Amino acid sequence: MSRLLGQLDRYVVGAILGLSAVVGLGLVSLYSFISFITEIDQSSDSLGVGQIFVVTLLSMPAGLYVLMPLVAMLGTLLGVGQLAAQSEITAMRAAGYSNLRLGRAALIAGLLMGLLAVGLGESVGPIGQQAAERIKAGIEADVGGESGVGPVWLRDGGNVYFIRRLQAEDRFADAEIYRFDDALNLRSILSVQSARHVRGRWQFEGVSETRFEDQAVRVQQRDVLAWQSGIDPEVLELYVLEADTLSVTGLVRLIAYLDGNGLDTREQQLELWRKLIAPLTVMAMVLFAVPFVFGPTRGGGAGQRLLIGVLVGIGFHLLNEISANFGALYGWPAPLAAGLPTAVLALAAVARLGAAR
Repeated sequence: MSRLLGQLDRYVVGAILGLSAVVGLGLVSLYSFISFITEIDQSSDSLGVGQIFVVTLLSMPAGLYVLMPLVAMLGTLLGVGQLAAQSEITAMRAAGYSNLRLGRAALIAGLLMGLLAVGLGESVGPIGQQAAERIKAGIEADVGGESGVGPVWLRDGGNVYFIRRLQAEDRFADAEIYRFDDALNLRSILSVQSARHVRGRWQFEGVSETRFEDQAVRVQQRDVLAWQSGIDPEVLELYVLEADTLSVTGLVRLIAYLDGNGLDTREQQLELWRKLIAPLTVMAMVLFAVPFVFGPTRGGGAGQRLLIGVLVGIGFHLLNEISANFGALYGWPAPLAAGLPTAVLALAAVARLGAAR
């Protein structure tokens, strides 16, 4: 890439990335501190301060992924604004460095941050979030806590699962399984006190089975029951994690499972397209920030530029939510609902950059 960039291009990219790193560190620290305080307030006595600190630390990459568009926006405003405040932009333009070339250098910085967002969203973030959830579930389960996600409804062919406490991807408790025949007639109900996935199948404990036969209802109690199911830990771990921390591959697996069982996938499709468009959103944020150094705010201080960045970031977040809600309400295709805010931002950025003098 260095062969494609001139010295001034590399200088601009370095300024943007340097200030973005500082902004990212500050925002993630604030985000993690708030999460730490919230976790202390909401957690049970089973989680000590040390465990909460580890959980917060493991969740930091997922937090940075969520904050990356705002980090890119603020980092670009501060980085390019600093160059403008020191009259370096003026000198560069006098040497023939055009606005479009400045925008290209900013886009390259945005591309690098977008690639970082992909890495966070695909590997580091989900892995850290999953490890954090395992720590919370394991500690609370050891002391008899009511940990876990729930309630969760799942379908596997003719079986419908109602899990009140999904403790981890390989165990759950307090569940009922409704078994239907091909005509959708209820044939039996299994009540399960606890379940654990062992060597490729589920092991149920404390099972009560109620069978609905032609002329009678029979109830059978079992201490242990081996159960084969298409619902495995790879599916359940997608419910343990928050939707916005799932990787693209995890979302694809979840959508395939839902499609295979005839369930609604609109929410997951929207989240999938949001993740696919995330690198483009980071680049659009960077490009949108550049023209501010050519306007009346070029003489403003860092505080003014920070305020502008925060307001734009909040506005974009609101536009994102409005687009998602309108998409769900009117049945828009997921790519349109997820990509419309980014497309509007990118078009506005190109128009502002072209009109800048």
